[in-house]
Amino acid sequence: MDDNVGACLDYGLGVDRVLRVGVRCDVGVRRGVGHVMRSLAFAEELRGRGVEVVFVCDSHIVPWVDEQLRARGIPVEAAVWLPAEHVELAKRLRLDAVVFDSYDLPGEVFSAVRRSGVPTLAIVDGDLRGADADVVVDQNLGSELDQPKLPKGAVRLAGLDYVLLRDEVLSLRPAEPPAAQASAVPKVFAFFGGTDAYGAGPYVVQALAATGVPFEATVVAPGDNLAAGIDAVPLGPGQRVEVIRPTSQLAKLVVESDLVISASGTSTWELLCLGATAGLVCVVDNQAMGYERAVATGAAAGVGTLAELKADPTTAAAVLRTLLTNPQERAQLARAGWKLVDGRGRARVADALIHLIS
Repeated sequence: MDDNVGACLDYGLGVDRVLRVGVRCDVGVRRGVGHVMRSLAFAEELRGRGVEVVFVCDSHIVPWVDEQLRARGIPVEAAVWLPAEHVELAKRLRLDAVVFDSYDLPGEVFSAVRRSGVPTLAIVDGDLRGADADVVVDQNLGSELDQPKLPKGAVRLAGLDYVLLRDEVLSLRPAEPPAAQASAVPKVFAFFGGTDAYGAGPYVVQALAATGVPFEATVVAPGDNLAAGIDAVPLGPGQRVEVIRPTSQLAKLVVESDLVISASGTSTWELLCLGATAGLVCVVDNQAMGYERAVATGAAAGVGTLAELKADPTTAAAVLRTLLTNPQERAQLARAGWKLVDGRGRARVADALIHLIS
């Protein structure tokens, strides 16, 4: 039996019924790409089960993101903003469910779609921000301990058991946690989302240079100004930095590196799943809770806030020097992270959504 037909039969939906799910998510130069990338991970899981997926977002604003969606053959509708527009869109596209991953939409949009009878799932980070949905997913570390007030009748899936990770990440997850490995010149990979909206790259390179120890770093710079800022940082003996543009090979670069430095956002869970030695930078206030919790578990090293790095890189340099020179410390962090994220979160969330639809 065809797997897709089997999935439909399992949920009593009939062999001639193909489910269609709409994904309404944020993306932009300032908003970044975290929402669309974790939504893409969920879309990959749904499509693997024979579900049709259409994105509703202005992906053209960030060409690299648009390419990721188009390359997978995922249709994209322009973002709409009003409650009535969302209800009409769901009707026109004949959606069986809507997935929301948005900080920018008002609560009235969520409520209007839910009241129209279309099953809804909202991906949130702590504060629900008015996300009135049938299923609420908070994939953040420690979120299972929080007790937010939920919409009436809503089910909440919380914690790292529900992390949404892309195919690229899952295919490269090691079967065992990494062992300590000494490198004469450690390889560093640094990236801060698809846009580096807050310009962290040059300041992290300054902190790396201030360690005074050799390294070979690859740093993602989405724009010319960021690339120029990184290139302008004076380096010491044995220190080398290569600047690259956003790439679809992020996971590959992560697993090939001794140390990965990133913003404390949705990419954190990818790093942990891959068994990376993660050094986190809190680049914006809404990352503070995730940053503090990740560092407290011993699964990642706290490099500091972006404001601290801008003011004085000395403290960050001390943290980075330890990570560059101590392979046992790197291995300990990597093992802790690998154990926290098992990579099966998106399947658990998909089970919940398909059950809701049925």
